[in-house]
Amino acid sequence: MSATPVTVVLIHGLWMTPRSWEHWATRYEARGHTVVAPAWPGLEVEVEALNADPSPIAELELDEVIDHYDEFVRGLESPPIIIGHSIGGAIAQVLVDRGLGAAAVGIASATVKGIFDLPLSTLKASSPVLRNPFNRGKAIPLDEKQFHYAFANTLRQDESNAIFERYHVPAAASVLFDIAFANLHRHPITEVDFERDDRAPLLFIAFDEDHIVPASASRHNAEKYERSGAVTEFKEFTGRPHFPGAPGWEEVADYALDWAVEHAGAGSLAGATTIEE
Repeated sequence: MSATPVTVVLIHGLWMTPRSWEHWATRYEARGHTVVAPAWPGLEVEVEALNADPSPIAELELDEVIDHYDEFVRGLESPPIIIGHSIGGAIAQVLVDRGLGAAAVGIASATVKGIFDLPLSTLKASSPVLRNPFNRGKAIPLDEKQFHYAFANTLRQDESNAIFERYHVPAAASVLFDIAFANLHRHPITEVDFERDDRAPLLFIAFDEDHIVPASASRHNAEKYERSGAVTEFKEFTGRPHFPGAPGWEEVADYALDWAVEHAGAGSLAGATTIEE
């Protein structure tokens, strides 16, 4: 049990909604914490409704999503722990760079500007959106086979199909384009100051079987902060796909929370980037 209850903000990623955090939220609440998992703007309805009418997804832009979470976090009584998955992890990095949060964790975090990794598996997993530049402004779904490769590749197809049915929604294509091609722009919304000292501690958690954000990309993202005086750490879990609720999720969830609670408020006390093998 954590000694001091804290507020935990969970930020979901692309092709997902806050439902993807349902087991994490219940586990953290059982430990006495206040847990909030705000949806991206317009995605406050259930998965089934968004699959029936994805028009709210199609309209989303990344700057709108980030500013939505910025406003939410600033409205809390005290700085929370911020945990983001995939693009939610990139959002968490931007929020921390803006001076928000007591500690932050990127779970299979999408990369921000300055990380040039674009592995073949990432291109394949993202191809339903990125292969067509005219997809901007659209909501693009995955089929069951594409979802299996992108999110649940360590599981059987039938197991992946059950996850697909419960959690999958179409992706906001414009958001993915903004993430994928951030390095082509001078000052994109995902630009952060890697050398900033006065920010919250930041942990990157990667999965070695992840096709969307391979562990190497996450590691390189963490290493970019090596000149910062603030706490930055990296942890890799083996045998896990991109989906945060895949079997064995409890170990990852507990590690993330324990680390964040321990480091919350530590700021620049450690002054080094730690890459755990």
